[in-house]
Amino acid sequence: MDALTVEALLSGRAVPIRGEEKSAIGKVPVVGATEIGPLGLAGDEQADRRVHGGPDMALHHYPRDHYAFWRTLKPDHPMLSSAGAFGENISVARLVEDGVCIGDRFALGSAIVEISQARQPCWKQGHVMQWPEMVALIVKSARCGWYYRVTKAGTASSGDIITRISNPFPQWTVARVFSLLIKGEGKSEPEALEQLAGLEPLSGVWRAKAAALLGR
Repeated sequence: MDALTVEALLSGRAVPIRGEEKSAIGKVPVVGATEIGPLGLAGDEQADRRVHGGPDMALHHYPRDHYAFWRTLKPDHPMLSSAGAFGENISVARLVEDGVCIGDRFALGSAIVEISQARQPCWKQGHVMQWPEMVALIVKSARCGWYYRVTKAGTASSGDIITRISNPFPQWTVARVFSLLIKGEGKSEPEALEQLAGLEPLSGVWRAKAAALLGR
């Protein structure tokens, strides 16, 4: 994989989106260098740490390439004019789900990050975009994005280079794992689920999904 340019690093604050329900899905670009630690970008928040954030979901990467697809469905949607509509911390072009794998490590500025799982969309995505059908469309299209854990803290800026430095499990693309565990295709592939349940770089939550589909 060629070295690619980080178009934007983004962070957000938790704000009310429905009554007292809060979300930090709204992200804005960070100016200048920012620290990247075990819990992600300095200053970035998650409203509900039970299901968002933590070491295995420290950074959310959503492919910039997918914005063109979403604009074909909603050409005038104001949130699709710039990065951040999907709650992503990292925006990069030419890096998509069928080209990256669980366990892939990347140099990001002076930090090193590792893909831990795909991103499973929730209702907040459709709510903030006033597009309730979007969650189902993300699942159907597998345009899901993914999460990184941080294996080496460092700093990064928009305009820095992101480079893959290891690819230990090329058979487990993010697209394939998402299809098996979220789209339901794993029901007909128990051997694949068995392997995923023991795949160490996959987050514990997603290993548990594989085990649950096996009936454990």
